Amino acid sequence: MTSPLRHLTEAGFLGKFYIDGEWRKPIGSVTAAATVIDPATEQPIADVALGDDDDVDCAIAAARRAFAGWSMTPPAERAVLLDRIHALLLERLELFAQALTCEMGAAITYARRAQVPLAAEHIRVARHNLANYPFIAARGSTAIMRESIGVCGLITPWNWPLYQITAKVGPAIAAGCTVVLKPSELSPLSALLFAELMDDAGCPPGVFNLVNGTGPIVGAALASHPEVDMISITGSTRAGVLVAQAAAPTVKRVAQELGGKSPNIILPDADLSRAVPLGVGAAFRNLGQSCSAPTRMLVYRPQMEEVESLAAATASELVVGDPLAENTTHGPIANRPQFERVQTMIGVGLEEGAKLVIGGRGRPDHLRIGLYVSPTIFSNVHRDMRIAREEIFGPVLSIIPYDTVDEAIAIANDTVYGLGAHVQGTDMEMVRTVARQIQSGQVHLNYPDWDPNAPFGGYKRSGNGREYGIEGMEEYLETKAVLGFYR
Repeated sequence: MTSPLRHLTEAGFLGKFYIDGEWRKPIGSVTAAATVIDPATEQPIADVALGDDDDVDCAIAAARRAFAGWSMTPPAERAVLLDRIHALLLERLELFAQALTCEMGAAITYARRAQVPLAAEHIRVARHNLANYPFIAARGSTAIMRESIGVCGLITPWNWPLYQITAKVGPAIAAGCTVVLKPSELSPLSALLFAELMDDAGCPPGVFNLVNGTGPIVGAALASHPEVDMISITGSTRAGVLVAQAAAPTVKRVAQELGGKSPNIILPDADLSRAVPLGVGAAFRNLGQSCSAPTRMLVYRPQMEEVESLAAATASELVVGDPLAENTTHGPIANRPQFERVQTMIGVGLEEGAKLVIGGRGRPDHLRIGLYVSPTIFSNVHRDMRIAREEIFGPVLSIIPYDTVDEAIAIANDTVYGLGAHVQGTDMEMVRTVARQIQSGQVHLNYPDWDPNAPFGGYKRSGNGREYGIEGMEEYLETKAVLGFYR
């Protein structure tokens, strides 16, 4: 199979954007490029064109022209396009997996098993929900109509590049919207492959557009543009604030999936032999580079020693190394700034006096190059420590003791975030009672299977709006009441 990098290079896509059904060179007055770095080797592998306001204007104009027709297409026609997108994602799974490995360091086995298949699920679910959604419903003599909101600017992150693209594009297309996508300039290769896929799937010109660029330029232009009706961003809380500020003058809808510091409450009656290893695995999923990663493990104080032992044993079994190796479970951190952030915060944990259970600063001993981090677990962490309050976005787990269940709930809620949470226990009445008291957009009880229909989004500074499922599609719809429609 041709490598994704060679494929994109030979096709000439690295220096172009996808606008109005065509691959176009930047038209902006300043030519700029982002260098993509392979985090496993720390070597540059590609230069990707970056756009500016002129390129954004061009893409938005194409999306605006296409909206009138696309928004009026029958749901069955949109469903056919989604079916083709879904089929091509599965057909090209290996190509996308290889791209994710070289652009952001995902272990190839994880990219094949999770990053790409779960991304495809967002398209499948969008198609399913489209087929069953009541776009017009009667309420007495009034018709309640749900209509496409318009042109949508989609801003996606570097940590789950393809997954977050499909989580937004799928429901937006299903709802009858047209989109302009700005992927992260740190992991743009999978986005370029996705644009090619959209073209091959027969997406009508202007319905899907892609402009690579930075947040301060392309992201800001999308957020402030008067012809954009909605912005959906997944990123840091800081980025979400800036987007909301830029969008405010035009009063457009803003959906934000932002930061998190998710708790995992291990109740006193939990089966520790199951709850702790799975908790470590959940915290270190995607190398901890997930906004909902449960990186605060709350443990009944008399059980701390046993939990530490189980957690250390689990972390010691992780295989950190070459992401292309089949036995690797965790590759490198996705980019240099994030690598430095993780190293800094491990140092902060040591300085704050937390107990280092396993890991620590620096690369694992067997690795000399690459943005690799040792999976790190701290114990005896106090709720006021920085490592217990700040999003680290790496494989760093804080074990926090509690003395009563009420205290555990208070610690879980003692955060500016509220994106995800976990509760483990055998008394399901107690587990459900605790779950109801946690201020979070999602709560997972005893490590259930991932549910692509479960709405996902945050309380507090973790954002607003929801993705996934019916609620995810409804973010892209406006509500119209037509009185006297049924007479």
